[in-house]
Amino acid sequence: MTTPPSARVRVLQAYEDLLINDGPRAATLDAVAAAAGVSKGGLLYHFKSKEALTAGLVEKMRQLAEADFALMAKDPEGCANYYVRTSVFGGTTFDRTVVAAMRLAQGDDTTVRAAFSEMHERWYQLILGDIQDASVARAVMLIGDGLYYNAALFGLPTHAGNDAGPDGSVDVRSLLTVVARMGSGART
Repeated sequence: MTTPPSARVRVLQAYEDLLINDGPRAATLDAVAAAAGVSKGGLLYHFKSKEALTAGLVEKMRQLAEADFALMAKDPEGCANYYVRTSVFGGTTFDRTVVAAMRLAQGDDTTVRAAFSEMHERWYQLILGDIQDASVARAVMLIGDGLYYNAALFGLPTHAGNDAGPDGSVDVRSLLTVVARMGSGART
């Protein structure tokens, strides 16, 4: 038997859902409390303001990113391969948190933008340490970012085959071959 999520976890999940589905303007404290199934007082017990709620989301994203950095650093296929391979939106907790935070970053939330900048820099440093060429590392990041952007925002499907699928899906395996060639060219 699994333990139900705590009120704090439910509030953060509700905030993410509202941000993803309805946008930042709809994610009021009242709407978050209702979606989480808690009273507004219950929400305020855990998060004193909308800014505190956003800070909680950013902290969750940072914790999930730390776990991702650790997995990336020890991936046997290398950091560049890991970055592109995992840049496919899979609906994971990390994906949902990132997309919710992206909705806030589209506005003028400098806290969220700073968190994204820090995460992006860590990913870049891991890839750069693997590839040893700044231009190639940036190109790998752009490939991964483009995959994620298209999948998260447009639902662009991916597959592990050759070339584009009949539905316009992206062939991730072919992209990984390109990334490997880029990386090996940088080391020669």
